[in-house]
Amino acid sequence: MLYLLYERLADNHHYIPVLNLLRYLTFRSALSLATAQLTVLAMGSRFIRWMQAKQGRGQPIRADGIERHIVEKAGTPTMGGLMFLAGIAVGTLLWSDLTDVYVWMVLLVTLSFGFLGFLDDYAKVTKQTTAGISGWGRLLVEGSIAVLAVFLMVWFGQPSPEAGHLSTSVAFPIFKRALLDLGWFYVGFGALVIIGASNAVNFTDGLDGLATVPVMIAAGTFGLIAYLLGNFRFSDYLELHFVPGVGEVGIFCAAMVGSCLGFLWYNAPPAKIFMGDSGSLALGGGLGAVAVATKHEIVLAIVGGLFVLETVSVMVQVASFKLTGKRVFRMAPIHHHFERLGWAEPTIVIRFWIISVMLALVGLATLKLR
Repeated sequence: MLYLLYERLADNHHYIPVLNLLRYLTFRSALSLATAQLTVLAMGSRFIRWMQAKQGRGQPIRADGIERHIVEKAGTPTMGGLMFLAGIAVGTLLWSDLTDVYVWMVLLVTLSFGFLGFLDDYAKVTKQTTAGISGWGRLLVEGSIAVLAVFLMVWFGQPSPEAGHLSTSVAFPIFKRALLDLGWFYVGFGALVIIGASNAVNFTDGLDGLATVPVMIAAGTFGLIAYLLGNFRFSDYLELHFVPGVGEVGIFCAAMVGSCLGFLWYNAPPAKIFMGDSGSLALGGGLGAVAVATKHEIVLAIVGGLFVLETVSVMVQVASFKLTGKRVFRMAPIHHHFERLGWAEPTIVIRFWIISVMLALVGLATLKLR
């Protein structure tokens, strides 16, 4: 919004030296991060008190889950995702170029998935049950939103000069110029990436702060990737596929980092509020949409490897129990397995954060490896 105001003034020859800084993507990204963080912090305590008054007994805890959670986490309000959804929206809308299709599509996915998560959280709180919207119903809505977003990115995205079919192709890390053109089947592939990322983050959100920091790390990593791919000189030097206009997505990523940073103030152990499905579905969907926009879907599986691990642990557990009647893990997702082994919650959370940092570095290394 403010960037468009700057452009309007520049076009009319109203030169204001300070506003000239808005030309720089890095400067606007920094402002987006700060704006989103301050928005969340400003909402913080009042929002939590309001949620406590509205929700009463707070988020229901699984009766067959970790016994300690029933005692320590009962009564903690949920729907904290609404806090950083507000931060992401404010930071992105204020500082990004609102003529950019990628900005609108990642926002569409994030806010729509957040609203779906809100409905799921609302059903759980009002009925005081861990079962919200039916799984198939949620997947149907997620799929519809994701297909629409990917289709619009393909249709309205600016073609890359060196590869006109890039918008419907899958790029491979390390093999810099390798592309697999899926044609319009890419819409389905991109939608699966978004849905998978959304539900993977949802599985990870089981301990205080566990999902917040890995999302922040992944968003920061993809913010850098978007900046490099949106700049022809940098993408050419790194032998990456140039994606015109995708640099603006870096501002969205910065807003996500700032929002998560502000939310962590209240979500760090012991959490005063949970993000709920309104947060985890939105953050995961947003990361998936960014990966599709930047053509780094495979790199998302590396950078978000922790989310993949959590999802695979659930799949393995379910498959093993149905086929053999035995469980591979003491409890799934895998962070609960370590709780069953006697690990303290802060130990699990911090070690998983460390794994996320290591995976992000591996993901960034693929930008230069040949």
